[in-house]
Amino acid sequence: MKKTETCLIENSKIILNGETVFESPTVNFSDFAKEAYKNMELAYPKFHKMDNLSKLAFLASEMILRDEDHSRTALVFSNRSSSLDTDFKYQESINSQENYFPSPAVFVYTLPNICVGEIGIRHKMQTENAFFVLDEFDEEFLNDYAQQLIQSGKANKVLCGWAELYQESYKAFVYLLTNECNNLTI
Repeated sequence: MKKTETCLIENSKIILNGETVFESPTVNFSDFAKEAYKNMELAYPKFHKMDNLSKLAFLASEMILRDEDHSRTALVFSNRSSSLDTDFKYQESINSQENYFPSPAVFVYTLPNICVGEIGIRHKMQTENAFFVLDEFDEEFLNDYAQQLIQSGKANKVLCGWAELYQESYKAFVYLLTNECNNLTI
């Protein structure tokens, strides 16, 4: 397995393969995400409807997945807080007696695997995807899972990552794994 590209997003910075490619003075994640989206010149209107966890994973993934066919790329992500940030927002909409109006648009994002679904839809991926909730980033676990997907023939590449977001604390680290011997049959 070979790690070909990496992207880190934290502290209002996007770092691609070790180089800062975007930085913003804003500390609010929502504002940062909008600025990054505009700076990347993306044309994907669904982005604006996503929850913040999905936006974080989407932006990090987009830095790596641009301009290629990824129909045979699998997704294996993890985080610690699941979709807790969105879950709290949804719960607040239920708790409000004056403004009781639980939004189906928010409810859609009360599962962490929705963010990998958004990436998969964007890139027309026809492979496996998984989202694990772990205590901490476990690269060995993700790499072992990715290796199984490639060896079984279910994918040619695997985008692995950690996408953690809770309130204004966020960090995404994603990387693309390939098998140097993709043409070998196992």
